[in-house]
Amino acid sequence: MPARDIISPRVEGRVSLTDGRRLGFAEWGRPGGHTVLWFHGTPGARRQVPPRAREMAEEQGLRIVGIERPGVGASTPHLYDSYADWADDIRQLADQLGIDRFAAVGLSGGGPYVLACASALPDRVVAGAVLGGVAPMHGEDAVDGATAAVRLLDRFSGVVTAARNPFGLGLGVVMQLLTPFSSRAFDLATGLFPEGDRRVFERPEMKAMFIDDLARGSRSGLRSLLYDAILMTRPWGFALREITVPIRFWHGDADPIVPLAHARHLAAAVSDSELRIRPGESHLGGLDAAEEVLDTIVDIWIGRSQSSSRPAHS
Repeated sequence: MPARDIISPRVEGRVSLTDGRRLGFAEWGRPGGHTVLWFHGTPGARRQVPPRAREMAEEQGLRIVGIERPGVGASTPHLYDSYADWADDIRQLADQLGIDRFAAVGLSGGGPYVLACASALPDRVVAGAVLGGVAPMHGEDAVDGATAAVRLLDRFSGVVTAARNPFGLGLGVVMQLLTPFSSRAFDLATGLFPEGDRRVFERPEMKAMFIDDLARGSRSGLRSLLYDAILMTRPWGFALREITVPIRFWHGDADPIVPLAHARHLAAAVSDSELRIRPGESHLGGLDAAEEVLDTIVDIWIGRSQSSSRPAHS
């Protein structure tokens, strides 16, 4: 079955931050529409926006902006002290792109970055969506039972931190060497995925999106993967209970990488939250929930707009 065409970004570029660093972005849809900032997974880059989300941007006049984290694609390498530091970078990016209020969506490793923005920018973030996101492993909001991967990272955090830049650069080189064989390499890799994830990537357009994103984003290295891994072993820099922005969580009940318990923990800690469990879905199934996610965000946005426009009762 041939892949249907995936919609290319309307514009791509990068913005300069006050300290001289840069963040890369790609944009779909209409500039004046409801804006959704899309935070990629680990690994990922600015084009890791599902084909259906790109179509909805065109159909509904949404403005979807994929943002690259430091150390991938066009974004300057930089290790934050905690997830909380991301919010100021997003504030600056939104200012430069003329974005006042926005929603934020984060897949997997992008989830904590959504919550960081919701915590620090409640006057600008309308709603947040976390798809298969990890919960804190340390600090007051720590979840019981760290994943095996994070326990391993904890054990070797010093080595990972010291080697993050050369190792991240090396990962990018390997990815570029594999580019001529990307389709076959992708098929071999996804053959090892859980069943739910294999179903997602059986669709040619989803495979095309993922390969295109990683091939482009890895040209300057994949340091962001290491940066994300390091931040997962640290306190997040904000308290989940202080988040007042509506947050919706989507999580597969067959996720072997980030257990469903993480989503339950996050949803219980955030005051205005809902958890939507996807039966039989694995870790990357959130990519397949794009239509439901965007419909939910728009409904929240419209509902809040109508509520704020109603006259106060005397």
